Amino acid sequence: MQLLRGALTGFILGLNTLVVALSLVPPALLKLLVPVPAVRRLADRALAALASGWVAVNNGWIAAVRPGARWDVQGLEGLDPRGWYLVASNHQTWVDILVLQRVFHGRIPFLKFFLKRELIWVPVIGLAWWALDFPFMSRGRSKGALRKDLETTRRACEKFKQIPTSVMNFVEGTRATPAKRAQEKSPYRHLLRPKIGGLSVALATMGEQFQALLDVTIVYPLGTPTFWDLLCGRLEAVIVRVQQRAIPAELCGVEHAAERAHVVRLGRWVEQQWKEKDRLVGELLGEPGAAAAAAGPGGPAVEPGGEAVRETRAA
Repeated sequence: MQLLRGALTGFILGLNTLVVALSLVPPALLKLLVPVPAVRRLADRALAALASGWVAVNNGWIAAVRPGARWDVQGLEGLDPRGWYLVASNHQTWVDILVLQRVFHGRIPFLKFFLKRELIWVPVIGLAWWALDFPFMSRGRSKGALRKDLETTRRACEKFKQIPTSVMNFVEGTRATPAKRAQEKSPYRHLLRPKIGGLSVALATMGEQFQALLDVTIVYPLGTPTFWDLLCGRLEAVIVRVQQRAIPAELCGVEHAAERAHVVRLGRWVEQQWKEKDRLVGELLGEPGAAAAAAGPGGPAVEPGGEAVRETRAA
């Protein structure tokens, strides 16, 4: 039955993706061929509506395939579906993407992800990502590759200024696994070292426009699921914590995103969040001593103006 369920939901996902991706082509071509601001805004609204519809269908089959799953979500109060947000999350599995889309659907604008450049060649989905102006990055180590990534991200973020947008970044840059943590000698128990290149350019380009950083922590208390597990209805429990953090003014509007002083300031800010996130993951997993470590001697460390808002929602 699980195999049959997985095949059926996989078909629904594939059909939904194909229909929406093809529907994105006309407004995307209109935006490309008629570079008039009013036309571009109209096309962007049509693209956003189609993408939102794709998420709504996915949310429907996720709820139907495992109606008894426990979704413990906190921190969604006060969000604006017509606002601008920078969203940062830990990353463990492809399932994270659909979890984030389900949690934020209708609460903030459609999430735009930083993607590896190679993913533009994925059949159908790559076309959809291109039409929606997702920024593609090579993640190369050379200075030339870095400059190219910075310029690509800058152009994408300039477009995002024209319509309410949520810019999403998996700060670790890849899915975290015990093997990867050991390979890079990560100082964190549950996370990889943060990579701040995408965040740096997003903040430099439109940091003053973001209403807040949404710091998201995703935990699977019964084990990290694969995408096939999700399709088969084997996703039993998800815990999501969202913390709204005020973005320090000194990290916004910087002319040169790769400037060393800016990188150091941003790195320290993100590192503090990552320490808190690592403790929070341990606490949510019920690790001994994690709750006391998370609180510390002076209570939980929170950025000024970034106290978490809370809401628990069961699906």
